Amino acid sequence: MVDPMLDRAMALAGLGAWSCNLADERLSWTSGVYELFGLPLETAIDRRETLAMYTEESRATLERLRALAIKRRGSFTLDAQIRRADGAPRWMRINGEVVCQADGTRLLHGMKQDVTEEKARFEALRRLAENDALTGLANRAIFEARFLNHDRAAPDLPVGALILFDLDGFKAINDRYGHLAGDACLQAFAERLAASFPEAVVSARIGGDEFAVILGDEPAPATVEAKIAAFAQRLRAPVAWQGHLFTIGATSGSAVPENRMCYDAEALFARADAALYVAKRTRRRRRTDRR
Repeated sequence: MVDPMLDRAMALAGLGAWSCNLADERLSWTSGVYELFGLPLETAIDRRETLAMYTEESRATLERLRALAIKRRGSFTLDAQIRRADGAPRWMRINGEVVCQADGTRLLHGMKQDVTEEKARFEALRRLAENDALTGLANRAIFEARFLNHDRAAPDLPVGALILFDLDGFKAINDRYGHLAGDACLQAFAERLAASFPEAVVSARIGGDEFAVILGDEPAPATVEAKIAAFAQRLRAPVAWQGHLFTIGATSGSAVPENRMCYDAEALFARADAALYVAKRTRRRRRTDRR
């Protein structure tokens, strides 16, 4: 039995002790664990019901580590995600070990700690490190780390197609209306890019007005072109900023590897960049011819 004052102090710190009788799966919790799960203290706890509160991934990992600890009479540590009785998501850090009491009873017991705020802070820091501050897309460093600098012998990023985009007329907007107007256009472009390619494994801002999209599936070239055309149509909606309406467009270049699991990232990027250059030169020539 835990001292009531200690029990309450632990609960205030987001901590709780737990144990499970391995003979009958009977659970015992201190008040901190009840609060973590959002359950009243008088609730009769059943292991099957509490397991259902874990996310699928966390539940599978917990069961695997638990079984291994029981088999080896060892211990385990896990950060698991649950959804409380009131529907609120929570992260908990679980520590457990197998003990054998004097009467032969085997218990799995340990501590559970609420680490939801810790996870939120870590996620915020991760986003700052990995995402472009203006657009929210992946930044150049992540694009290079996941794609350009990957190990060709053991790639961790399947690539079905690489598409590069360069905004049209962006410099003119920046020069005439200032950088805040340009920023509004970049943000609108990024939002529409993410909406047009929701299946992308990476959507990144890789330069001032340069963007890249990596598709993980193996789309036919015609499918890639159809997706680009649909995105171009979405871009035609004007961007409103301080009483002004801007129309933004983009030129694109794409490349498809022969093998999505084994490719030369630099060569693939060079091909897409060359296609982008050709498209931009063709567009400039058409504008000149219209004059």
